[in-house]
Amino acid sequence: MDRLIDIQCFQQFDNLELIAKEVVEGFITGLHRSPLHGFSVEFAEHRLYNSGESTRHIDWKLFGRTGKLFVKQYEEETNLRCHLVLDTSSSMLFPYTTPGKGKAVLDNKLAFSVYSAAALFYLMRRQRDGVGLTTFTDQIKFHVDPRVSSLHSEIIYGKLRELLYPGKKDLQQRTDAVTVLHQIAEQIHKRSLVIIFSDMFSGSNHDQLFGALQHLRYNKHEVILFHVTDPQKEREFDFSNRPYRFIDLETGEEARFNPRDVKAAYRKGIDDYFHQLSIKCGQYNIDLVEADISHSFNDILWACLVKRKRLF
Repeated sequence: MDRLIDIQCFQQFDNLELIAKEVVEGFITGLHRSPLHGFSVEFAEHRLYNSGESTRHIDWKLFGRTGKLFVKQYEEETNLRCHLVLDTSSSMLFPYTTPGKGKAVLDNKLAFSVYSAAALFYLMRRQRDGVGLTTFTDQIKFHVDPRVSSLHSEIIYGKLRELLYPGKKDLQQRTDAVTVLHQIAEQIHKRSLVIIFSDMFSGSNHDQLFGALQHLRYNKHEVILFHVTDPQKEREFDFSNRPYRFIDLETGEEARFNPRDVKAAYRKGIDDYFHQLSIKCGQYNIDLVEADISHSFNDILWACLVKRKRLF
C-alpha cells in the first residue's frame, strides 16, 4: 500500500505509537509471507539458545511448537544500544506545506523520518533493545540516552509527535551536521548502533562532513545513514518549464528562474556530491540507504533488521 495512504488511514487516531505498531505488524506479516524473511519474529520476549549456556530459561513450550530452542528474555535485558538521530533543520520540511492550525504535516522529509523513527523504535523495543533519541539543527535540540522503560517510551513518542506539527518558528533553522555528529560521537560512550535520518544538505565543507561520519566509526559505533530525499524534485529537478520563485528554507533567501535553464548543471552537481557521499560511506563501512519519501517504510525496517542480524 502506498506510504501516504497508510498514514492518512492511521492519522485519525492521532497516536504515533499506534501507527508505529501498525506499520511494524504489517511488515512482520509480510516477512511471514516472504520466502526470504530469514528472521525470527518471536523477538519480543525470546532469543535463540546458544550452545553451552544454562538451560534454566529455555521456553520448552515454544520448543514443542517450533522444534527450536529459545531462551526467555526479561525486561531489564538489553541486546543492543541504539541511537536514533534526526535532522530537524528547515530543509527537512521540503516539500513545504503551510501547516494548518493543530494539524500534522504528513508529506515532507521530516514527517517521513519521524514515522520511520517511530516504527524503528517500536521494532527495537519488541526486541528489548535500548533506544535513545537525538534531534538536531545547527546544535543538538534534544537528547535522551537509551532506555527500555515505559516512561522512556512515552518521552520519545511525545518528542517525535511534536515534530509533526511545525510552525513558523521551525523555518530558517540551519544545519550544522559536522559539529553535531562530532558531539554525538563523543557523547555515546558505549558501542552502539547509530541510525541517522538526514537529507545531508549541510552548508559545511564536504570533507568536514565526511570526517564527522568517520568519527562515529572511529569510536567503534555501527552506523546506518538514511539519506532522506524527494528524488523527483531534489535529484531529478522535475519542474514545469516556466519561471519559479525558489526559497531556501534554512536562510529565507529567494531566487527566481526557469528550472530548465539550470537543470543540467544542478543535476551534475548534486549527483557528484551524492556519489562522493556513497564512496565515503563505503570507505568508512557506513551503511548508506537511500530513503525515498514516496516509498514504503518497509525499506527502512528491512535495512535495520539486516544490519542487526549481521551484528549478532
